[in-house]
Amino acid sequence: MLLKKLMLVAIFYGLFSSSVYADTQVPQSVEQIKLSFAPLVRSAAPAVVNIYTQTIVKERQFSPLFNDPFFQRFFGESFGQQLGRERERVQNSLGSGVIVQSSGVIVTNNHVIEGADKIRVVLSDRREFDASIVGVDDRTDLAVLRIDAQGESLPFIDIRDSDNLEVGDLVLAIGNPFGVGQTVTSGIVSALARTQVNVADVSSFIQTDAAINPGNSGGALVSMDGKLVGINTAIFSKTGGSLGIGFAVPSNMVRFVVDGLLQSGSVTRPWLGAWGQAVTSDLAEALGLDRPVGVLVNDMWPGAAAQNAGIKAGDVILSIKSRDVHDPNELKYRIASLQIGGVVGLSIYRDGEIIQLNLPLEKAPETPLRDLTKVDDNSLLAGSVIANISPALVEELNLGDFTPGVIILEIERNSQAAQYRFRPGDRVLEMNGVVVTSVDHLIELINQSEHRWEIAVGRNGKVLTLRVKR
Repeated sequence: MLLKKLMLVAIFYGLFSSSVYADTQVPQSVEQIKLSFAPLVRSAAPAVVNIYTQTIVKERQFSPLFNDPFFQRFFGESFGQQLGRERERVQNSLGSGVIVQSSGVIVTNNHVIEGADKIRVVLSDRREFDASIVGVDDRTDLAVLRIDAQGESLPFIDIRDSDNLEVGDLVLAIGNPFGVGQTVTSGIVSALARTQVNVADVSSFIQTDAAINPGNSGGALVSMDGKLVGINTAIFSKTGGSLGIGFAVPSNMVRFVVDGLLQSGSVTRPWLGAWGQAVTSDLAEALGLDRPVGVLVNDMWPGAAAQNAGIKAGDVILSIKSRDVHDPNELKYRIASLQIGGVVGLSIYRDGEIIQLNLPLEKAPETPLRDLTKVDDNSLLAGSVIANISPALVEELNLGDFTPGVIILEIERNSQAAQYRFRPGDRVLEMNGVVVTSVDHLIELINQSEHRWEIAVGRNGKVLTLRVKR
């Protein structure tokens, strides 16, 4: 009886394992047991470099006595710092980079080299080179460097189309974590199109569980065909170490930024000229969509690319180049990774129908001209630099919406504007009850005021009003 039961269990187990685990096999030979990522690493690793930066920081040493509220009340918070002795110290940092052209073109993160006075690149064979900055793109946290290899052809990694990546694909992360030297970790693509990372303005990150740690920034995320699919940029961590959630800038954006910086030293992106909100479950039900997807268009700049394509307020943008978009950040990324010129196909939902449109890929116009002006009279805004808001400025500063008017771009330290707590990014809405329309108009209103000031500014979606009499 016991033997029969054991036979039945064995038969059941055999049937279960053959049906459920039909595609899963143990290694069938010694050769399969020896399978390794080593050939892939040998191919890709020489193109990943270590980046060391030095920044000279100037500091003033002053007596703690000047922190006393008594002195600060009468002489200001910076009184002690102005009297202190200035000294310099060297601040060192490290990161990683990837050679993407054999002539010595390297891509890394902007935060790796930002503010550096000296940049040193160390190849995998330990040769060292001084690097110069070709250009940076703050909005994607990418930077392009160049080293002089004196005519030698350096190892480099080809850039792959990151849109072909799928969740579950195997990847390798190569970089210099914690400064211990070049290190390789493996994992999978655990998610795509992560837009809520808050690392860069234009973001749609690849998420991976391949271990990424401090120092890996700027390193390579490599696919199984040995090509670059991303630049490792950030980690999610409560301890400073890897918790299995890392983020990389997709290679399609990397290619776009590298090409732009090499050609002109700057990056010019297509401009949609519309803004809106993610479609929630409630919105999807109200609009008649079968699922929450797309971006509901709330408004547009007159004459913008969106309007020229036939988009209307109330439309839902579902996809671009057959790629679904789920929120405004992903929509911005899809547009920003395309080259200026020509058109791109997009799908919109309107009144229960899906419509195909062609969006012209145009740069944001500089209309009106920004007219940078420094306010240097005795007004409340003295010491500030103001400008007209144009679509180009909106894109450049990532202002979010396209309300025309005047914006404060800079404020001098210890100026009148600084003392009255104005900030860069404030929009000057009204002066003494009059709506401000342009820089010239604001200067005219300033000149008309002598003893009474009432300024309304927009900041973080709120309107703040300052009233002063002299």
